[in-house]
Amino acid sequence: MLLLISPDGVDEALECARAAEHLDIVDVKKPDEGSLGANFPWVIKEIRAAVPADKPVSATVGDVPYKPGTVAQAALGAAVSGATYIKVGLYGCTTPDQAVDVMRGVVRAVKDYRPDAFVVASGYADAHRIGCVNPLAIPDIARRSGSDAAMLDTAIKDGTRLFDHVPPDACAEFVRAAHDSGLLAALAGSIKAADLAELTRIGTDIVGVRGAVCQGGDRNTGRIQPQLVAAFRAEMDRHARDHAAAAAS
Repeated sequence: MLLLISPDGVDEALECARAAEHLDIVDVKKPDEGSLGANFPWVIKEIRAAVPADKPVSATVGDVPYKPGTVAQAALGAAVSGATYIKVGLYGCTTPDQAVDVMRGVVRAVKDYRPDAFVVASGYADAHRIGCVNPLAIPDIARRSGSDAAMLDTAIKDGTRLFDHVPPDACAEFVRAAHDSGLLAALAGSIKAADLAELTRIGTDIVGVRGAVCQGGDRNTGRIQPQLVAAFRAEMDRHARDHAAAAAS
């Protein structure tokens, strides 16, 4: 399981750099513009320069509307700015066909520029609260559009969490559907260390966190702390060992 950490700017990216040995992907977002709020191109460039070269940089394109051309241009901008993982929050798509339309444009725009880029179709575990596409449809949307990964996050950051809206067994179905389509499965949404046993059990490929590694557990007012990143990674590794031992026995 890969650990994706989301700093909100260059200063926090430097904190990620200090904890680089404990994380796998640095994710650029702008939390005050939404769950998958897009940051500025120059911030992506600065963060790419601030973190070790062997750590891939991910960038969110935003909680996007159903405007395929607009979203394709935004995704290309993220790739040009240095991101190798491009995440699209399908906020304004109400049907799978709309979501596929958006993601096909993103895949073409990004991969025409950089074939090795990694495109992530992201839905929302609390989709029922905002009226967007069913979260369990995301793996098929990702497959049909040629994306590389299917992701779930939460749209409304009000203290509710991933498993409050999509229980572990349903998340396991999400992961299985992604894997059956040859995709990676990424899960986020106010994830805490206490969730790692379930995330490991169901075979999650990428876990995305912010609040869990911020001072006070607050994604908005707290700052990322290298020691919290290290502690979270240690818990991930412990659960991976325990799961492997249980499987072997």
